[in-house]
Amino acid sequence: MPSIARGTDGSNPSPSCKESATNRAKALNLPWKVPSFVGTEFGGKWVELLRELAPHGTRIATLWNPLNAASRELVQAVREACGNLGLTLLSDEARRPIDLPAAFAAVAEQAPDALIIDTDVVLLSNRKSIVEFAAAHDFPAMYGLREFVDDGGLMSYGPVAFDIWRRVAGYVDKILKGAKPADLPVQQPTKFELVVNLKTAKALGLTLPQSILARADEVIE
Repeated sequence: MPSIARGTDGSNPSPSCKESATNRAKALNLPWKVPSFVGTEFGGKWVELLRELAPHGTRIATLWNPLNAASRELVQAVREACGNLGLTLLSDEARRPIDLPAAFAAVAEQAPDALIIDTDVVLLSNRKSIVEFAAAHDFPAMYGLREFVDDGGLMSYGPVAFDIWRRVAGYVDKILKGAKPADLPVQQPTKFELVVNLKTAKALGLTLPQSILARADEVIE
């Protein structure tokens, strides 16, 4: 029976993600058309936006899951981007939901100037508590998925979920019309969006720069 899957690994186009996707494709006897993978650009975008938001900040904390290969590559990309700008990256890990309270305590003690939240499913499924934590401590936070911003997070830059599901639906349609699953190449997200929440910015006492507002695909008021 054919199966179609979507995931967030493609939002971080890194060597380990390529290897993971390639292995999955091989296991299912699917073709893998390798595109250009540039992991540092995605992580660098987060750092760039936070730098615009808080130009005088020097310390950024990242909350991530080290068990996720894509997350490991993403954090490395963020670390490189921080290094290029003379910023310090603080690493805080959460492998399971039960790890979040300790991770929150560690971030609070570090008192960073900004926060980056990984796209891992452990964090996504606990996004409300993460958003509440960031708000309680007045941390400007960048998220990789817009679901966080919809739930009150400050800002996100990541894949457009609608585009991903549209392409999944397209594959389902092709298979139902007789296409062979093995002939359909594995794909990555190609459309990304910047979403900002003005209500959250106001609550944090922040004024979003015009440079960010002008590039935002959606502004939640």
